[in-house]
Amino acid sequence: MAESDTEDLDLGDEDAGGLDNSSKKASGLVALLPNLLKFVAIGLGAMVFIVTVTVITFTLMNKNSAAQELKPENSPYMGTRPQYAMFNAIGVVRTRTKDAHAVVVDMVIGYDQRNNATATELTARIVELQDFVRKFFSLKTADQLTPEKETEIKKEIIEQLNRDVLSPAKALSIFFRQLDVMKVE
Repeated sequence: MAESDTEDLDLGDEDAGGLDNSSKKASGLVALLPNLLKFVAIGLGAMVFIVTVTVITFTLMNKNSAAQELKPENSPYMGTRPQYAMFNAIGVVRTRTKDAHAVVVDMVIGYDQRNNATATELTARIVELQDFVRKFFSLKTADQLTPEKETEIKKEIIEQLNRDVLSPAKALSIFFRQLDVMKVE
């Protein structure tokens, strides 16, 4: 076995053409350099391609959509509040609560100022609106009509008004010029 090992070594020396070990290593690195450069170039080309496709994709996706941003409800940077057209022809409505307190209400309905059909419908339903206000407050107690609960009352009126009275038109806000609850003796 020792002879075959030396023969392989001798054959390797003859194939090298009599070059020493340091020149073999240098020629091996020179042979690897083009392959190494080829893989580096492929990697860089792939990165450039991926970045280009990503930029083009995001540009096309965001081109047609408006910028999206979240605005918290209680942010001081909300901008101006919406302006509503006001319907105030209901007038003063007097009624009694469930617990026999007198109620005097002068309510104003805010609606979208760009919608002329809403103004027409509100005017056409004036008697129905007055009846709605009278019924709404006659089903409440004095404790339910305190100033602390006014926001809840307004939300409830908007919901019932849009659901039960108005058909295509929509009330967007409710304002009270007067909301007096008095104990009757």
